[in-house]
Amino acid sequence: MSSSDPAARRPSPSVPWTYVDANRLWVDSRVRAAAQRRFEAPVLRRLGGPVPGGHVLELGTGRRGTGLRLALELFDAARADGLELHPRSVAVCRRAVADLGDRVRVEQGDATRLAHPDASYDAVFGYHVLHHALGWREAVREASRVLRPGGRLYVAEMTARFVDSRLLRAVSFHPDDGDRPTSRSIAAACTDAGLRVAAQETRFAGLWTALVAVRE
Repeated sequence: MSSSDPAARRPSPSVPWTYVDANRLWVDSRVRAAAQRRFEAPVLRRLGGPVPGGHVLELGTGRRGTGLRLALELFDAARADGLELHPRSVAVCRRAVADLGDRVRVEQGDATRLAHPDASYDAVFGYHVLHHALGWREAVREASRVLRPGGRLYVAEMTARFVDSRLLRAVSFHPDDGDRPTSRSIAAACTDAGLRVAAQETRFAGLWTALVAVRE
């Protein structure tokens, strides 16, 4: 059932109704890309440092491929693989990053069931992908699994305080399983997955958090 189906937007009693699902308009907007480039990625780099010469994975690339570009430009990675759930978005993203050549690869897949081998990446990035996933804790476990020892998970997330707010829910559908991530639950999920939380910063009255965790 897609999020465009009215039945898919009917939440549990504890979650406000979604009237118009404008997720795609925001996720792939220039404003969103600018916020990622000018604010979120620099915060993550300050918290976790660069990945010079590394091979990295981004979960939920979207259509612009902004995170893939940032992995190369800001985090100094040598190669960046992108994972996107929706096939049409994969095709659009591939065109958007075609100028980066073979340094970037975009594939279709599910962040909660990665097809990649164990210990295959130096870093995994997730910009606002966890709160879209059913079973987001499994996405954290999968990220941990594919990280090499010393590899880092970089996460920037809107927390449940914002995702489940009446205002956002009115115009943006998200899973309503009652387990949207919080700053504390993301940190706890990382610990449970065998990662050490190296740094975390929460802003905007708890509505947004950034975290870097290390695979020991």
